[in-house]
Amino acid sequence: MTMKPTGRQRGRTRQRLLSSARILFAQKGYRDATIAEICEGAGANIAAVNYHFGDKETLYVEAWRTAFHRSLEKHPLDDGMSDDAPPERRLRGWVRSFLGRVRDPENDEFEIIHKEMANPTGLLAEVMRESIQPLRHTLMAVVRELLGPEASRSQVLLCMMSIRAQCFDHIAHARSHKMPAGVGPPRDPVLAEMDVEVMADHVVCFSLAGIREVRRRIERGEMD
Repeated sequence: MTMKPTGRQRGRTRQRLLSSARILFAQKGYRDATIAEICEGAGANIAAVNYHFGDKETLYVEAWRTAFHRSLEKHPLDDGMSDDAPPERRLRGWVRSFLGRVRDPENDEFEIIHKEMANPTGLLAEVMRESIQPLRHTLMAVVRELLGPEASRSQVLLCMMSIRAQCFDHIAHARSHKMPAGVGPPRDPVLAEMDVEVMADHVVCFSLAGIREVRRRIERGEMD
């Protein structure tokens, strides 16, 4: 008599499928990664994807969601701080978390996004909005507190844009080992090998100086 798989066995199969899917979607993108390859990497039969996820589209969404949340668990925003920590420390926690995720060689979320941007499916739009929005709100609250009560929404958003731009600039350098030669901007070996803590300290120092100047100008009525 054939034994039915237990709940624990089914759970392990699901996790193996997600792990295999994350790797292959990061390497090949949604369209070029096949169900057969994913199942082979997971040591599962083809029917397992339909059983656990229903279709390839759902597996793709869940693979990215899993990669994102695993990354955030490993590099949390609070960085061990209490909720009432000074905004300067909370800003560093946000920046340190982002850069830690970028530099983590086991994190596939950014590679999957890059493949999606190069060959869009639209399948990740909702899950990315749902997952990333709390991070955006966290940064917005910190920046608003640093700018003071007189700051407008547009001034808060502009400062957020400047902070995030500094962080995004590190992606190409930090993950250049996964990019083919000749792809992306020139790779500076100094930036590629720079310690995350050093980068986080610089981004926060630079950002706080800019925010202080913007706040000074707002309070003097020099900015609309």
